[in-house]
Amino acid sequence: MDQSATTTTVFAGIDGRADAALPEWYAAQYGEDEVVSFAEAIRSLPRAVASTVAFQNPYSGEWVETERFSALVDPERLAAHARGVDVDPLFHVPTDSYAIINPHDVYTPLEAVVADETIDGRPLGDVVFGVIRQYRGGGEVHMDVLFDGLSVTLPGRAEPIAVGFSSGYDFFGGHAVYVEGFAQDAYCANSIRALTDRRTVKHVGDVGSFETWWERLLGQLQIVADDLAAFIQDAQEITLDLREVPFDVETFYTLLDFPDYLAARAASDARAEADDPFELDMWTLHSGATHALTHFYTGKEGAALDRYVRVANDILFNPAGTLDRLTQTYRQQVRAETAGDGQTGLDGHAALAHIERVERDLRDDVAQFQTREAALRERFAQSD
Repeated sequence: MDQSATTTTVFAGIDGRADAALPEWYAAQYGEDEVVSFAEAIRSLPRAVASTVAFQNPYSGEWVETERFSALVDPERLAAHARGVDVDPLFHVPTDSYAIINPHDVYTPLEAVVADETIDGRPLGDVVFGVIRQYRGGGEVHMDVLFDGLSVTLPGRAEPIAVGFSSGYDFFGGHAVYVEGFAQDAYCANSIRALTDRRTVKHVGDVGSFETWWERLLGQLQIVADDLAAFIQDAQEITLDLREVPFDVETFYTLLDFPDYLAARAASDARAEADDPFELDMWTLHSGATHALTHFYTGKEGAALDRYVRVANDILFNPAGTLDRLTQTYRQQVRAETAGDGQTGLDGHAALAHIERVERDLRDDVAQFQTREAALRERFAQSD
C-alpha cells in the first residue's frame, strides 16, 4: 500500500460516547498513533465549497467572471491564505454540473445507521474501527472501516479476518464517492479489497440521502463474511503443484501481469506460508498477492492498484479465469520464442503439455467451485 498519505487517522468507536477500543492486533499494526472516534475523524477532514471563477481578457486586462465553471476550494486554507500563509486552497475547477459532496454529507448518516445495529449483542458503534488516509491536502480520501466481531476465523488460526468496507472520494474529479466490501487478515495484516462490486455516487445532480445506502450495505456485511469464509475453504481445495508446471511461483505472478518487484514479494510470502512450498493452494497464492499489495506496493491508490487487486482476487474468487489467463499468457510467450522456421521447440511443446494436463486435472475442482460461487453471488444479489 502507498505510504505517502498526507495524513493517516486511526479511529475506534462511532463517537465519543462509544465504549470502544482497537483490537490488539490492529493497535499493534499502528503503534502509538492517536486514536479518535469515527465522528471526530470525519469532522476533521477538509471540505470543499464553491467559489467564483474568472478569466482575464488579454486585450483589456479585465477579469471576466463566468458561471460555466466554479472553483472548489478548502475554506480553512482560504482563511489561512488571507492571513498571508503560503497555502494553496484550490482543489479543482469543474463545470457547473458538479455537485459538491462533502465527507459530512456521506458519513454522518452512517453514524445514525450504526446506532441502531448490533453484533453479538454489542452496539455496532462500539465495535467499529479502522483508518482514514488523506492525500493531496485532504482533497482525496480513502478509508478502511471494520467491525470487531464481524469476521472469518480459519481452522487452525486464532487470528480473525475482520470484515467491513472501504470507501472514499476526491474533489479532483477522479473518484466518485464509492464503497465496496473489504477485509483485513489479523494474522498478516493483509488487506483484501473489492470483496463486492463497487457502488458509487457521482458528483452530479441531486445527490440525495446516504442513509438508505448505508442501511443496505450494513445489512449485507454478514453475507460478505459468510461468503468469504466459503470461498477461502473452497480455494484451499484447489492446489497448483509447481512440480507439474514449467514455471516457479514467482513466474506464476508475473504471468498474471504483476510487476517483478511485487511478484518477488508475493512469491516469497506464498512459499513461506505454504505447508509444501512446491504445492500451493489458491488461498495461499491469493494471500501472497495481497501481502505484496498491502505492504510493498509503491504506487498510489487508484486505477493501477485496483487492477492489481482484481488480479489478486481472481486467484481466490475466479480460479478458472486465473488458470486460463496463465495458460494463454504462457502460450503467447512460447509462440514468441519459436524458432525462425515457425516451429515450437521440444521444450515449448513439453511445457504446454504440462500446463494442459494440470488444467485437466483441476477441471473438476474448479467446476465445483464455480457452482458454489454462482449460488453465493445469487444470495448476495437477493439481499440487495
